[in-house]
Amino acid sequence: MARKGVKHNKYEIEFIKAVLEEYYSGQGGFTFLSKKYNIPIKTIKGWVYRTNKGIDIYINKQNNVRGRPKNDEIDYKERYEILKKYLAFIKARREKK
Repeated sequence: MARKGVKHNKYEIEFIKAVLEEYYSGQGGFTFLSKKYNIPIKTIKGWVYRTNKGIDIYINKQNNVRGRPKNDEIDYKERYEILKKYLAFIKARREKK
């Protein structure tokens, strides 16, 4: 995890493809590309690692999806009933003490 206050840069898909294309064509290594584009070496290594593993690094970039996928079917009434039962349970526990 990143330290508090560290900002994460967002890179465009075309930029990532250009950097990876240069790396795979042999035009530069991690250090050279890092200095040329002023991005961290670990970022480039992460992109290369993920592409070598077959993980599509462009999926989240295209859809701007972050975090866990949410279920489409949300039943608010059911959730409300569960919350009411939970609050009643907590209230009963506090009264016992």
